[in-house]
Amino acid sequence: MIKILFICHGNICRSPMAEFIMKDLAARAGLADQLVIASAATSTEEIWNGIGNPVYPPARRKLAEHGISCDGKRAVQLTKADYGRYDYLIGMDSANIRNMLRICGGDPEHKISRLLSWAGTERDIADPWYSGDFDATYEDVLMGCRSLLAALLPKGRV
Repeated sequence: MIKILFICHGNICRSPMAEFIMKDLAARAGLADQLVIASAATSTEEIWNGIGNPVYPPARRKLAEHGISCDGKRAVQLTKADYGRYDYLIGMDSANIRNMLRICGGDPEHKISRLLSWAGTERDIADPWYSGDFDATYEDVLMGCRSLLAALLPKGRV
């Protein structure tokens, strides 16, 4: 069982998009039972009194356009313990990576990476909260998730 945690700043746009796109890709490939896929935030901005906000409506709509549901997802924060729970901790941008390293206390097992690095580029995935471009975010996340899944397959990991 491979465990993947996608991470962004607030866990209401990019990382839940990655979580549910990856779950969809895994299901279509017949691999859903071989992967544990979740998402988290580096901040607490979208978590109030211990309850996380749901996926941001434009992100939810973008997923729904592609037949992907994210019902029930609420923001949660990355914890240091998550480093031991997951095989891959995947951030959306360089700021996420910096915060992930701080929260996790480093990356001695080389589990932390940026999503688009799996697609052969070190480009950040722009935060649609600020850019408003959910189409570009969806396409970047899809490219990264497809590349990650492809990278796991040849290794016999799934």
